[in-house]
Amino acid sequence: MSPPTSGKSKESGTARILGSGASGVAELLVFHPVDTVAKRLMSNKAKVSFSALSPIIFRDYATASLSKKLFSLFPGLGYAAGYKVSQRIYKFGGQPWFNEIITRHYKDEFTSVFGERKGKMMMQATAGSLTGIGEVVLLPLDALKIKRQVNPEAFRGRGVLRIFMEEGTTLYRGWGWTMARNAPGSFALFGASAVTKEYALGVTDYSKATWTQNFIASIAGAVASITIAAPLDTVKTRIQNANFEQKVPGLTVMKDLIRNEGPTAFFKGLTPKILVVGPKLVFSYTLAQSLIPFFGKYV
Repeated sequence: MSPPTSGKSKESGTARILGSGASGVAELLVFHPVDTVAKRLMSNKAKVSFSALSPIIFRDYATASLSKKLFSLFPGLGYAAGYKVSQRIYKFGGQPWFNEIITRHYKDEFTSVFGERKGKMMMQATAGSLTGIGEVVLLPLDALKIKRQVNPEAFRGRGVLRIFMEEGTTLYRGWGWTMARNAPGSFALFGASAVTKEYALGVTDYSKATWTQNFIASIAGAVASITIAAPLDTVKTRIQNANFEQKVPGLTVMKDLIRNEGPTAFFKGLTPKILVVGPKLVFSYTLAQSLIPFFGKYV
């Protein structure tokens, strides 16, 4: 949370929505292309070589000019905007809310099991895990974004409303794998961040961490989260990028992936994600924490 401004104990809900939403839009414009590259690498079932990278990443624009290649990395921007902005608003407001509930009702239990210091970190991690599980409600937007990035033929000229009406619950395909990915991933994100602040940086009041301390803790948390969630994220992505009429069980995806590509294929696309974790989290966190108190002065 940001420090209080203008005598208020904390920013209003409206200020949080505006600040976190604006950070999500800015983050999207900067990092959507990298996400597209990661998704296309994860969805590629052939052996990856240096010469094959361009067709995999840029597809029909592999031989086009540089500007056209760059624009080709922005497919499904509308769906991505809806998903990313909603996700950021949910993340910034959801985790503290879950943490407050856990602290209010279960602090004694966590303290008795883990001790006061570790119990505080475990509550942060558990709140993050619950937040991650709840993200499943945003799955349709995520599914549409991924299909637009890696399988645009699935749309066949249909608009958003028509797809929602025709596909219905199909857009929640892979919900179980999404929850299985988000639970440990979000636990690691908030947990590793809390551990880094508590033990490596000596920060006991996380809300008073400096920009540099938040930067270091965010890198540790995000790298841990993405690495732990990578295998299930690959499975989820392949389930979601199939055509709407195809229903592919997650276990089938895992068996085919191991048989045809080997266990290391679970970590396809991991390197591009990790390479942008630092600047991505620093960018979104710093912007949100700056904009929330700014909007708090007016709303």
